Amino acid sequence: MKKLRIGVVGLGDISRVYLNNLKKYSDLVTIDACASRSLEKAQKKAAEFGIPHAYACAEDLIEQADVDLILNLTTPDAHYRLNKLALTCGKHVYTEKPLAFTYAEGKELVDLAQSKHLRIGCAPDTFLGARLQTCRDLLDSGKIGEVIGASAFVIYHGCETFHPNPAFYYHTGAGPLMDIGPYYVTALLSLLGPVQACCAMSKRTFDQRPIATQPHRGEMIDVEVDTYTTGLMQFASGAIGTAIFSFDVWDSNLPRIEIYGTKGTLCLPDIDPLDGPNIFGGDIWLRTEENYRWYSQPRDWFDVKKDWEHVPVTRPFASTSHSENSRGIGLIDMVLALAENRPERASGRMALHSLEMMEKMLSGAKTQQFGILETTFDRPQPLPADFPVR
Repeated sequence: MKKLRIGVVGLGDISRVYLNNLKKYSDLVTIDACASRSLEKAQKKAAEFGIPHAYACAEDLIEQADVDLILNLTTPDAHYRLNKLALTCGKHVYTEKPLAFTYAEGKELVDLAQSKHLRIGCAPDTFLGARLQTCRDLLDSGKIGEVIGASAFVIYHGCETFHPNPAFYYHTGAGPLMDIGPYYVTALLSLLGPVQACCAMSKRTFDQRPIATQPHRGEMIDVEVDTYTTGLMQFASGAIGTAIFSFDVWDSNLPRIEIYGTKGTLCLPDIDPLDGPNIFGGDIWLRTEENYRWYSQPRDWFDVKKDWEHVPVTRPFASTSHSENSRGIGLIDMVLALAENRPERASGRMALHSLEMMEKMLSGAKTQQFGILETTFDRPQPLPADFPVR
């Protein structure tokens, strides 16, 4: 197949992970250009990774570089504008999340891509990792029967306790639902399919938050977004989902995700709220009738002490690191999808559905009404056994 030529816009910390991973697929892609807001930074990154062309701004690369696909790693406030420019210039797009700031902007991008016969894909692609793909295999095999419900929890006391520049997490377009929520929402969508309706309750607990880290220790952040959101999801399959997204909680023993079926329960038990579907690998726990704990009353402590079954994670891309992982396999899948004339898995349509649902949760929390989703998508197929692993 013909190699796809990639131009990378945005050279922050995450770019190193993408560039290292894309270099492993040199038989499928070439990285022909990169751009940063600083030409010096772009030239330095180009020299480090052997990229032929460096640009001082994203717009120049998109408009001038002879590339087929734009990898957009810029800050979220630039995603809509640069994704639209790339599509207008006839280039495919793979973008970090979010697809855009608003559902209306995201829909415009997806419709534009379709009208120009181009592809638009969107992170997160962690659902293509070993843990969630193994979960998908378990669901498809009927291991826990028909799925009747699911829950997701991302609960901690915000990013001002560890991030050197945490203010943007509390600005419009961020907050726990819109920032880390897409990892959890995408995981559920990839496993359970589209959502028909949703609602939420939401609140802003603090109007200001003190920064605990250098170099801004002691400074106050003005909070513009809700920081505790509890949502309900009615999946088209009939399953019911519940989720809590919060920057207000001083610790919790809740799991990251659980999926409930007529024959058993799957659990992603990570302690760290920044793990869960934010990483590619990790543990999977299983309970079925065989290790159910609550048969007798009064309780039989032999039953109560029964452990979860630890399910072997059998799929590739199993890293549990935040700095060395498989980010970019969604882009590689899109490259292969173009060659094979099939849908990409980390699709713009699934990202748009996720964005619409999260937006409807926040608006529904204000109006105290359910939101009926306009969009849908085809649940992505599991990664095939012959997917290239590097």
